[in-house]
Formats: sequence, C-alpha cells, structure tokens
Amino acid sequence: MNNPYRKSSYGGHDGPGPTDMPRRSLDASGPYEATSTGYRHSIDPGRGSGSGSGGHGGMFSIPEYSSPASESESLSGSGTQIDERNRYFHSRRVKPGEVEKPWLEKTNPKEKWVTIFPILAIFLGLVGSGFLVWDGIRSVVKNRYCLVMDEDFSQGLNPNIWTKEVEVGGYGNGQFEQTTNTDENVYVEDGKLIIKATLQDPKLMQKNNVINLLKTGTCTSKVWSNCVTSTNLTAGNNSVVPPARSGRINTKKGANIRYGRIEVTAKLPEGDWLWPAIWMLPRQSVYGAWPRSGEIDIIESRGNNWTYKQGGNDIVSSALHWGPNSANDGWWKTNNKRKALHTTYSAGFNMFGLEWSEKYLFTYVNTRLLQVTYTNFKKPMYKRGGFPDVDQNGTRLTDPWTVSPNVNAPFDQEFYLILNVAVGGTNGWFEDGKSEKPWYDASPTAKKDFWDAREQWYPTWTQPQLESNEQ
Repeated sequence: MNNPYRKSSYGGHDGPGPTDMPRRSLDASGPYEATSTGYRHSIDPGRGSGSGSGGHGGMFSIPEYSSPASESESLSGSGTQIDERNRYFHSRRVKPGEVEKPWLEKTNPKEKWVTIFPILAIFLGLVGSGFLVWDGIRSVVKNRYCLVMDEDFSQGLNPNIWTKEVEVGGYGNGQFEQTTNTDENVYVEDGKLIIKATLQDPKLMQKNNVINLLKTGTCTSKVWSNCVTSTNLTAGNNSVVPPARSGRINTKKGANIRYGRIEVTAKLPEGDWLWPAIWMLPRQSVYGAWPRSGEIDIIESRGNNWTYKQGGNDIVSSALHWGPNSANDGWWKTNNKRKALHTTYSAGFNMFGLEWSEKYLFTYVNTRLLQVTYTNFKKPMYKRGGFPDVDQNGTRLTDPWTVSPNVNAPFDQEFYLILNVAVGGTNGWFEDGKSEKPWYDASPTAKKDFWDAREQWYPTWTQPQLESNEQ
C-alpha cells in the first residue's frame, strides 16, 4: 500500500517523498537542465532558498551540482527521464585529445642490448669468480707429512732435542739480554715451556765486574765477544754487562727440517721492549755467512702494548732474510704482518705455523687460511732481489746461489727451530724516538741508558715470558 507520508530520503522528517512530487519534463525552460557533466539546478532568484510553498528551497531543494545517478539509483525509477548518453561522469580537467598508448609504439631493436649487456656482464663475472675460487681451491697443495718431532713438554725439556744457548754478545742485533741455562729463565711448568726475561743482578751493573762464560765453560758460542763482557764505570767508560737475562733454545742438535710443516702453539710476552721470536736458521751455512744462507722468521713481535707506533703485542710479523751480504738483505720483499682481532697475542695461546716446499713458503696463524706472508719460488732469489752490481764500499756483488740448481736457494737446505725472548737491541727493531724509547741505537751507552730507565719500563713486565705447550 502506498504511504503518502513515507520517510523522505532528503530529510529527517515525515512528509511527501520525492516520488509524490509533480513530474517535470527535462527541457531548457524548466528548473532542471541536463548537461554533459550531470544535472544542474537553475536557481530562480525570485524563489530564494527559504522554506515555503512557492519555492523548491529548503530540505527538498536539489543541490546546484547533483551527482550522477548510478544504476541502482536511476532517476528514471522516480519518473525522471535521463538520456543514456549523459549517465557517466566526464571530468573537465582531462583535456580533449588523442590518448597516448606507448605500448603500441614501435621500439628500436637496438635498445634491448641496454638490458642484455649488463645482465651478460654480471653472469660472466659470476662465472669468472666461481672459476677463480675453484682454481684457488684446486691449487692448494695437500701434502702428506712424516712426523719428525711432536713435543708437548709433558716429560720436561728433552736434552736430546733442545739446546739452551748461553751468550752475552747480543746475537748480532745489540740485544740487551744475557741468555742463560738456568731454571730462572728456561723451564717447564705444568706441561708448558717457559722462556722468561728477568732483570740482571744489580751488583753486576753497579760495580766493575766481568762475566766470563769461557771460564765457567758454559758459553755455547765459539766467538770470544759472545762469551765475555764487563761493567766498567771508571771515568770515561760507561760499558755495562747486559741489563737483563732471558732464554733462547734451539733444535739444532736433535731436529732439523728441509721442507715440511712446523706448528708452535704459544702465548707471547707482555712488557715494554720485549722481543719474542719463533724462527729458523740453517743447520749448515752452505752459501756463506748471514744472510747468504737465509733465515726464516715464522713470527716476531714486541711486548709493548697496542699503542706502540711500530706495533705492539697485537701484531706479529713474518719475514725471510736473504741476500749477498748484510747490507743487501732482501727481507723487505718477503715480509708481512698480521694484526690480532680485538685482542693481543699475549692474551692467550695461538698456533703459529710454517708450510715450506721447493715451490713456495708461507707462514700463518691458527689456520692455513690466515696467512702472514707467502713467497713463491718461481724465479731465482737473486733475480727477485734486484741487487746492485756493487755495494756501498765499491765491492762487486755476485750471486751466492749459482752453485745450486734450485731456484729457491738458499731455502733449499736443512733449517732448525729457535725460540727466544730478546730484550731491547740496537738494530732498529725498536725505532729511535718512538713511544719514549729510553736509548738511542747509535749511542755507546745504550745498554746503560736502558738500565737507568728501568723504573719506567720494568713495571710493564706483567707477563715477561713466552709460553708454549705444544710443538
């Protein structure tokens, strides 16, 4: 049943609905004008917008711009006639014109290479990288070794293998320690080898004294200056005996090696001007005096802390020494360093290794992947060195390794292992003017100057020993 007072869709009160309103034809003379954008109400100024029976204002008035009717709300259902052409909204903001369709346009066939070339380059790069990795893994030599020595020091220091060196001559580096064979400086404790640096007896430093190792029969060198030293404090003299004591041991008597692998597990010392080393010398100097017959430094370090400008106990270095004479040592072409990550080499035990063959030689820390230095023997060492024709004295230099058919000479002979803790020195290992170094290398009183500054450096010797538990 039709209710003439049903609720209006335009207001909140009951009254005649829009379907009860008189119908009007949509012509140009009526109040409603059909346009291309919807429906526009023609406002009669005389009618106003207020309420009243004579006008269409108030809640029953249609806004000036009405929304187009949807299919579900077609005005035709309420009696209004609408042209199908005018039922959709068209924005006036879209300017008339032809619609661009770039996907239909023809493209230049050459443009595809702009994409193909980068993709191809990336693919070839990945293939090349994969090949290099494969070739590197393939080229790693996996040698089979025969065990020569396995020392864990559980039975003490084996005298058939190890020799304690006893000297006072500084070992060619002007070192400040006297190496001894006493249990104070070299001993085994709880299955660990200890090589410890200590202070010299103050009585030997403060009064005229002589240390004569030849007299005691303990000197392990055949050179007189390595066996005898003295303190002379008379006017015009300031010579002193070595201001420190320490230890140095080698395997020359019982274990020598030519090619193979050496691994030493050790904890390095901590203390200013300490100089720990794990290294090798030739059993027989086949090619002559040092460095003609070579030297292999597996690792060397300094006991100074990480602030030391040359690198303290957070850095180890490896090197090969070789050349026609001491003034032309090619070590600088075969050396490198490795820094500890967020720690120091005196904070705990690390494994220091050497792998050596007729084709290459490299050193490493803890794993063969963490190499310190690598040297291949693809060409003769003398050519690698690029040495001058004459030395600084005008003496003609000659290749000392021509007597060997091996390109790796002098590293083609047997070497033995050395472990030691040196103190100071005048060879430049501790550079002058760095970190308040208390002596100058060229000074004739270098050892005495070092001793006089002991209140400065001795308190830093919190761990003055090299410890090793396996070799």
